[in-house]
Amino acid sequence: MSSPDFIDESRIHVQSGDGGRGCCSFWREKYVPRGGPDGGNGGRGGSVILEADRNLATLLDTHGRKFYKAERGKHGSGARKDGRGGEDVVIRVPLGTVVKDDETRAVLIELVEHGQTWLAAQGGKGGRGNACFATPTNQAPLTVEPGTPGEDRWLRLELKVLADVGLLGFPNAGKSTLISRVSAARPKVASYPFTTLHPHLGMVESGGARFVIADIPGLIPGAHRGAGLGHRFLRHVERTRMLVHLLDPEPALAGGDPERSVLRDYEALRDELEAYSGDLAKRPEIVCISKADLIGDPAERALVEEGLRARGIEPRWISAATGEGVEELLRVLAREVAKR
Repeated sequence: MSSPDFIDESRIHVQSGDGGRGCCSFWREKYVPRGGPDGGNGGRGGSVILEADRNLATLLDTHGRKFYKAERGKHGSGARKDGRGGEDVVIRVPLGTVVKDDETRAVLIELVEHGQTWLAAQGGKGGRGNACFATPTNQAPLTVEPGTPGEDRWLRLELKVLADVGLLGFPNAGKSTLISRVSAARPKVASYPFTTLHPHLGMVESGGARFVIADIPGLIPGAHRGAGLGHRFLRHVERTRMLVHLLDPEPALAGGDPERSVLRDYEALRDELEAYSGDLAKRPEIVCISKADLIGDPAERALVEEGLRARGIEPRWISAATGEGVEELLRVLAREVAKR
């Protein structure tokens, strides 16, 4: 997931095949001057189908190819031979893909289970040949049906990362450093905002339990209105089962930003979650203060966490650099994930 080719949005056009035309034909055989109607039916048009595949991580394939067209059905022929049906087109997408109508933006389906399929465009029906229209009073019908046309439309695909735990925090709070310590994920780590531009997934093992942590790119105030890359970031949070707020004590200690404190950062993150979706604000959460290696004095730590404790929040101090508090945090997360 740390690839620069991580794509979480794409727009595609799907078009199913037309149904084949029915055939008008009569049985012709020596010494049989009045053979009956034997026109075959047209084949059905191919459909376009979306299928969820757990082996895919991004929408890169659909980003590079915009148009998907299924094969049309073959026409019927004489001797009651029906036309062959058109081949379906199957588009494989990652788990967590949300499919929307491109024009109305209405959600059509969410593909969240491996092998789950959805009919994006149904193939047209094949037309009936004249053999189907024979009656006692009309033994030589000339009537045939054309195949029905296929469907076509534009779809918008949006990927929501599927994970057990979502790491939230302002830019440069230390999320990428933490996930690179506890898993094999290797996101880019640097001391400037928005180093992480895509979600990263890390598989974590603790006490015999395994769970997935998503490093959600840093939020900023106004993210729910699309500030920064807000909407793209927040939708990934929707697929997590619980949240870890990672709060950075450094700005307030440095005295560079009087508006920053761990309490204010926490409240700002909560406000963004609430504004984007009330359900997100109700998600189980753990609050952590990062970069514990920078603040060793217990009295200074107590001063930093004072506002949180006044709100009834018991924060955990962790340091991805030294490992302080990390193993204990993972054990707690493993227990909480197992409950849900």
